Amino acid sequence: MSKPGICYLVGAGPGDLGLVTLRAKECIEHADVLVYDALSNPELLQWAKPGCEKINAGKRAKDHVLTQDETNALIVEKSKLGKSVVRLKGGDPMIFGRGGEEAAELAAAGVPFEIVPGISSTIAGPAYAGIPVTHRDHNTQLTIFTGHEDPTKGFSSIDYAQLANAPGTKVFVMGVGRLREITGSFIQHGAAAETPIALTQWATTGAQKTIVGTLADIADIAESVNFGSPAVAVIGDVVREREKINWFEKRPLFGKRIVVTRTREQAGELSKALRDLGADVIELPTIRIEHPEDKQSFAEMVTHAHEYDWLVFTSPNGVERFFTAFFATYPDARSLGNPRIAAIGAGTAQKIREYRFAVDLIPEKFVAEGLIDAFKKESVENLTMLWIKAAESRDVIYDGLIKLGAIVDECIAYRTVPETEDPTGAKARLAEQGADLITFTSSSTADHFFALGLDWPEGCAAASIGPVTSQTLRKHGMPPAFEANPHDIPGFVSAIVRHFKKR
Repeated sequence: MSKPGICYLVGAGPGDLGLVTLRAKECIEHADVLVYDALSNPELLQWAKPGCEKINAGKRAKDHVLTQDETNALIVEKSKLGKSVVRLKGGDPMIFGRGGEEAAELAAAGVPFEIVPGISSTIAGPAYAGIPVTHRDHNTQLTIFTGHEDPTKGFSSIDYAQLANAPGTKVFVMGVGRLREITGSFIQHGAAAETPIALTQWATTGAQKTIVGTLADIADIAESVNFGSPAVAVIGDVVREREKINWFEKRPLFGKRIVVTRTREQAGELSKALRDLGADVIELPTIRIEHPEDKQSFAEMVTHAHEYDWLVFTSPNGVERFFTAFFATYPDARSLGNPRIAAIGAGTAQKIREYRFAVDLIPEKFVAEGLIDAFKKESVENLTMLWIKAAESRDVIYDGLIKLGAIVDECIAYRTVPETEDPTGAKARLAEQGADLITFTSSSTADHFFALGLDWPEGCAAASIGPVTSQTLRKHGMPPAFEANPHDIPGFVSAIVRHFKKR
């Protein structure tokens, strides 16, 4: 008997990944089919499991647009095939998201469904702009309406006379294209022309932009700065609170678009740190990590790791690959024996500690040459060492340890290959919107970025995590504007902040 399908109508929130509910994340992770809108954060697609069918039902650039009827038919059809279908909708599916229509179609077709609410941009957008939609000093009522109606109705159901004279705050979405008409209707029906109004575009994201004016002049202001959708508008005296509590747009990297080129699995740490500081982050992984070509040799070396005097790790990737293989063979951590452990830097050391192993040696400078300098202070002659490395690693560590008299075996734990997928449309976004900074955390990310053949954005700088990466950037004719010190992610983030502070 085939399992019954189900459709989840999921709110993707207003844009900030941190505002997505735990239930929404769970649904995405287990989905067989993901039908998403253009206004849902594309980074959410990375939570989908391998093999999940991803279908864009929304409009983005010149992509095909599914009509609402086509979308309804699609989610019914996929669910009836016994699949777990997630209909991902920006904000909340039931607040001007046509979720009610889709739920009715599913119900009529006899398809089980679940509604997963999301944080709506109608409240999150103003909050991120420093505007409380309710405030005891200003209002006790909140009215939410849409500036876009069903064009097939042939008439407007918006009662501007009632809206204009209703007390409290008014919030509307999907109205930038009709802004002059909407504000004019408010004034025509009795609203004071000097009533404050604010519009926030791409609310809760690093691309957020807010303009403030009055009902009389906001349309002119919007046109003068080429203000576009998607945006949420707030009308009322609560807009005045923005002067005091505008918190999000005052972060040190707000308004800066920064590209992260790390692998998809590793990008999160750097991306989150930059987003927390207000940056608009584009994740454009240029490499991905794959198994070594000789997997059997790798497995055998891991199995015999307890026979070595030293284990030398030069990347978090190597640590993760090593211990994944180790615990696949040995259920007891004590099977590793008692080798001493060296890490090339703080990030690698932290990854080792996550597996509850101590680190015996970390260099002052987080580079291969620094690690060799650190070993010079140890007595390693005739000691056996297992270097867990990437296939493309430089020979500096091997040659240096051999010169010190150590007996070194190279354990290739992984290899880096070009990333060929771009599920979030990062390349197109970089080409269309440009960037202020492109970050490189290794020579391989730099090499593979330039191999993409993308035009370097005008006015954009390059940032390097360390001297080896800087050397690679210079080789490509793009000297870095700065180099992190220390050469780890926290040091990199601090250097980025200092860079923009100087500017």
